[in-house]
Amino acid sequence: MKKKTASAGTFYPGDKEELSNLIRSFEVETPVYKSRAVIVPHAGYIYSGRLAANGIQHLKKEAKNIFIFAPAHYERIFGCSVCDYNEFETPLGDVQVNKELSLELAKFCDCNIANYAFEKEHSIEVLLPFIKYFLPEAKIVPVLYGCENFKNLCETLEHFWADDDNVFVISSDLSHFYPEKEAVKIDNYTARMIEENNLSNFEQEQACGAVGICGLIEFAKKKNYSLIRAGLTNSAAATGDSSRVVGYGSWYLYEGEKNSYIKKYYSDFVKKVCKDSILSGLQLGQARIDDYDCVFEEYGASFVTLELDGILRGCIGSIIAHKPLIKDLIHNAHAAAFSDPRFPALTLNEYNRITIGISLLSKPERIEFDTEEELLEDLAPNVDGLIIRDGNYQAVFLPDVWEQLPDKKEFLEQLKLKAGLQKNYFSENFEAFKFKTTKIL
Repeated sequence: MKKKTASAGTFYPGDKEELSNLIRSFEVETPVYKSRAVIVPHAGYIYSGRLAANGIQHLKKEAKNIFIFAPAHYERIFGCSVCDYNEFETPLGDVQVNKELSLELAKFCDCNIANYAFEKEHSIEVLLPFIKYFLPEAKIVPVLYGCENFKNLCETLEHFWADDDNVFVISSDLSHFYPEKEAVKIDNYTARMIEENNLSNFEQEQACGAVGICGLIEFAKKKNYSLIRAGLTNSAAATGDSSRVVGYGSWYLYEGEKNSYIKKYYSDFVKKVCKDSILSGLQLGQARIDDYDCVFEEYGASFVTLELDGILRGCIGSIIAHKPLIKDLIHNAHAAAFSDPRFPALTLNEYNRITIGISLLSKPERIEFDTEEELLEDLAPNVDGLIIRDGNYQAVFLPDVWEQLPDKKEFLEQLKLKAGLQKNYFSENFEAFKFKTTKIL
């Protein structure tokens, strides 16, 4: 039994050659990382086709089964539904359904078989030409959901993740029908929640596939994985109409921490950004970096350290991620060279002799303690950086400082002095936060 197309000729071209040419125009250079899970939009190709293609291209090509979790737009569903179709029709050829896995999924999460829910549904269909084009031999396991708990979807992901042949697609658009300025704010807020694995206060209105997105976030959080941005846009980019727009975003799952991903694939770029920022200051210009991967649009915190002949020459950074990482790097590199109050401005002669070290900071984690001894017990020397705060007094040590101050007590005492406090200071308002750094040298 074959599922016939319902959206060909409307959401995407119905002609095989025209469709192939359009998808070919969406192709990007081979992504640096191949993932097992992506979030992609499901609107018409003129609006979000390029972004959807980008996301699907991040799936590992060896995948045999592609689970697609998508919201139902036309039928009211409680929980989720699978189908018993053998294949789904596309202008590029039929996409086979893995019926065995569909039945296993139905039993695992207690969902029903409901072909009728798939008949008009575009949230799965519009993705199938991309799958047929980029992963032609893979089979699909299509799943529609309605009123469903995202934790059930997370458990489903965990269960089927064990088989390395399986990959996962979360189908979702973002905000709907707000004026563009408001939509951009909402979608940027949603993007930050996705990129920080933050589920607190995630609202259904932020995305039509909020359940699927939250399920993947919960899964990533449990595994200490990261969702890396592939792109963010809205319908106004295609239509020019900013009065009522729909937002679109795409992310792919990295099996590790985001800062480790940046170090592994973009260390040379990060160093170049910092060098160019300093050089622009020496030339009385402003650094302009126009070509960079979307991961640098994500908020990030960095410290930039300059050394001259092995001696500190400047160090400025951000404790909390408060702007896109690309802007944070540009600002901190410039500030380390020209605005560190401990040193005069860097000269061109010195520029040719400095070494630049960049530290990418994790999100600070509050340390719960009642006594100073409990605080010290929670610190891991050579691993943790430390932030202390009491009222207007605040100071931070990067993990590098452990090399000069290996004793925990002395480490804390010197940090108190840096903050303007006495060595033995302690109060009920005293706060401490630890963080880790990923170093790029």
